[in-house]
Amino acid sequence: MNTIKILLQTTIPPIADDWSIARFSRLTELLRSYRDPEGRVTFSVVARDREQFGQPDPVLSHLDETDFDELWLFAVDEGNGLTAEDCDGITRFRRAGRGLLVSRDHMDVGSSVCSLGGVGKAHYFHTHNPDPDGSRRVCDDTFSSHISWPNFHSGANGDFQEIEVVAPTHPILKNAAAPTGEIRFLPAHPHEGAVDAPDGESARVIARGKSKITGTRFNLAVAFEPSMQGGPAVADSSFHHFADYNWDVRLGCPSFVDEGPGNGMALKQQALPDIHRYAVNVALWLAGQLPGR
Repeated sequence: MNTIKILLQTTIPPIADDWSIARFSRLTELLRSYRDPEGRVTFSVVARDREQFGQPDPVLSHLDETDFDELWLFAVDEGNGLTAEDCDGITRFRRAGRGLLVSRDHMDVGSSVCSLGGVGKAHYFHTHNPDPDGSRRVCDDTFSSHISWPNFHSGANGDFQEIEVVAPTHPILKNAAAPTGEIRFLPAHPHEGAVDAPDGESARVIARGKSKITGTRFNLAVAFEPSMQGGPAVADSSFHHFADYNWDVRLGCPSFVDEGPGNGMALKQQALPDIHRYAVNVALWLAGQLPGR
């Protein structure tokens, strides 16, 4: 098997006091150190931030011309993180059959992904591509009053959430080492975004969470099967599922994060192995190395 080439990419420049790619170091390390059953290096990982705002990024805008097998896009911007040229390059990349994960966060964080072909339509924001179900355009997290919907409260940063695996179990959510054979835990976050399977796409919801405030069920991940429209893809409700701070709060966060952290990740033995398995499964599935559906 050839080494799978992965680009981990944010939609902001390298700003120290923000969610730049340096705050996804544990994910980067996990993928770089992963070995297949024969002990071979599986992934080659490049981790980078975008270049300046307002100008086409030299990598993203020509992504289809690179030799990357998959892109993990952490949309941490306030709506200005991708140019039209960037979106076109990413869309061509997926249309060529390559893999794409797009993750964002609450309200309008990451809303620059809306114009991405296919996967962009899976992401609902406050002022861009809002949820067509008007009953869900309400605040779920009532603690952070400055953050409006979508803002589903799955728990504190540093805690875990127990997820609902939507049947049939998608390969991304299988874990032979877990008691149930499935991934049960993902990192929690006080205000997750909204995703759903868009009409006209070979896509379905594969995992749901449950608000710790209202009990509302919300979608965590949508999987797009390879089709004539493009390669495999995942729309994920929050980049905090992959951030260092949500795997281990001791690694710190930007100064604007004002919610108190939890310690569930440090106490629950099965949580971090599940999360690691989820990340590895996503990487393998996006490269066509796991069976479909």
